[in-house]
Amino acid sequence: MTDEPQEIRLLLIEDSEDDAILVVDRLRRAGLRVTYERVETAGAMGEALRAGAPDIVISDNGMPTFNADAALQLLRDTGLDVPFIVVSGQIGEESATALMRAGAHDFVLKDKLARLAPAVQRELREARDRQRRRRTEAALRTSEERFRLVAENLRDVLFRFRPGPSPVLDYISPAIATMTGLSPDELYERPGLLFDAMDPEDREVMRESWRTPPSGPLIMRWPRPDGTWTCAEQRLVAVHEGGVPIAVEGILRDITAQVKADEQRRDLERQLHQAERLDSLGQLAGGVAHDFNNILGVISGYTGFVLDELGPDHACRPDLENIDDAARRAAALTRQLLIFSRLQPSHPEQVDLNAVVAQIQRLLSRTIGEDIAFGIDVEPGLGVVTIDPSRLEQIIINLVVNARAAMPEGGSLTIRTANVDGVPATAIGTPPQTGRYVRLTVADTGCGMDEEVQRRAFEPFFTTRGTGQGSGLGLATVYGAVQEASGAITVDSAPGEGTRITVYLPAADRPAATAEPDTAPADTGRGRGERILVVEDDDDIRTITGRVLTRGGYDVSGAATREEALRLINDEGQSFDLLLSDVIMPGMPVLEFIQTVLGARPAIRIVFMSGYTADSDRRLPEGVPIVNKPFSSRALLQQIQTTLSSAAG
Repeated sequence: MTDEPQEIRLLLIEDSEDDAILVVDRLRRAGLRVTYERVETAGAMGEALRAGAPDIVISDNGMPTFNADAALQLLRDTGLDVPFIVVSGQIGEESATALMRAGAHDFVLKDKLARLAPAVQRELREARDRQRRRRTEAALRTSEERFRLVAENLRDVLFRFRPGPSPVLDYISPAIATMTGLSPDELYERPGLLFDAMDPEDREVMRESWRTPPSGPLIMRWPRPDGTWTCAEQRLVAVHEGGVPIAVEGILRDITAQVKADEQRRDLERQLHQAERLDSLGQLAGGVAHDFNNILGVISGYTGFVLDELGPDHACRPDLENIDDAARRAAALTRQLLIFSRLQPSHPEQVDLNAVVAQIQRLLSRTIGEDIAFGIDVEPGLGVVTIDPSRLEQIIINLVVNARAAMPEGGSLTIRTANVDGVPATAIGTPPQTGRYVRLTVADTGCGMDEEVQRRAFEPFFTTRGTGQGSGLGLATVYGAVQEASGAITVDSAPGEGTRITVYLPAADRPAATAEPDTAPADTGRGRGERILVVEDDDDIRTITGRVLTRGGYDVSGAATREEALRLINDEGQSFDLLLSDVIMPGMPVLEFIQTVLGARPAIRIVFMSGYTADSDRRLPEGVPIVNKPFSSRALLQQIQTTLSSAAG
């Protein structure tokens, strides 16, 4: 099968018809199917070329007005890649050489036309080869242009790298500049810059992967000038030649947003886990505190009875006073536990945080130590917050005391306040939300905390101080008080870089009201035989409470259960002026119990006593006073007298 086309279009430049027939006949006798057009002038040749490109041009060189040199120039001006062969009766060697230099492909003498057909066949084949190469090159250029457009507009980085003694970066797409700040031109000149710019921990891993591609993806990091990171996922394949790896080709995909989202998810999971753990600890702490308060109430009660019987000079009195003092200190610890677990009854008010900070600065400035630079930076016009004032004071004092303990060799401690919008996502406490908040920050320049200490900072009894130097309840109490006020808290610390603890409290809608000072003197007085029903399931507490009230001038009856108390209330032969009841007891819920009592005896007065109030018993009747366990005889008698006096009024 021949490579020649089925039909050859020949443009023949010849002034002799006979010579033209002779040329065509030679070609046809060689098996070529030829159609031809004969022209004699430049104008005719130009029209023929404009009508359509021939497959080959054969030109005589001996015409009077138009020669091969002019015809060749005319063909070249068209830009067509068409073989040009000179056929001449005679031509000098110098002229033939000049024509070949000008672009003629061959020349054949008319007396040697046997060479013509092979020359035509050869030039036609070479012309077709050139056309194929041009099409291939055009296709390659198109493919490369498409690849370039894709690569330059991709956010992913494409690259090809040849390792070896003299590493060569064959290609890297422009997206590398966005990812690392390095331009492709810089990397072509110095490929090592890509490794030098990345995180040192990843540098050798990436170098090795470009020498021996791993089977799976790798995560790489490049620091940015603003202190953030670019994270990229790298996937590589090896390029082999003759079974030998010669290069790697790969892609770097920016996964910074995905990594940040994963980190935020893990942070939220960690915060949720921490909040759940603290809530569980809070429930445990509340139960422990309830039992402790009952035990401490028994210790304090019986100690008080014995002290009342002993004279001031009795030899045992100092020992009993020490016992009573230890009981009071233990009661203070249980109160902190209850604040942490949010089970201590509180009395929220609208409070000016700046005013509380100023009071505490005056309180602590002389006691915090001369080696501590203590200052405040408060924002004028600070919003008010709704919180129990004593809780707020305890938050600030505990944070300040903790900060002071972190600076045994001195330092700087600052309290700051500000109005802010929203809560950071890293805060623990109430779910992060928008809205107006008041921010309280206590910052120190102390020893700081590592991640493990920060994670456990709010756990009760966790402390980094030595034995006997701290209870481990300071930050736990802060956490409980902040939670109770629907706030949130963040910790920013690092070893050797100090600590900044920030509390976010919701801003109140109304301005804080100024409370009138209470100038009424505290006077317990004595009862005048009023009948009091004490409802308490702990036998010792019920006995001690009965003795305190009896010695205070009241007629006391006791009930170990609410059901027993209701039988006494409903007994027509019984009449009570006041009901003193524990909040947490088995059986009937406290609210149902109180409603039943008031339904039977509407005029009876009620006082609660409690070591804590569980979540299920928080809905207590409004206006009913609570005496917190463990209570002193004076505090109990004063509350009883106040309640009975208000009833008489």
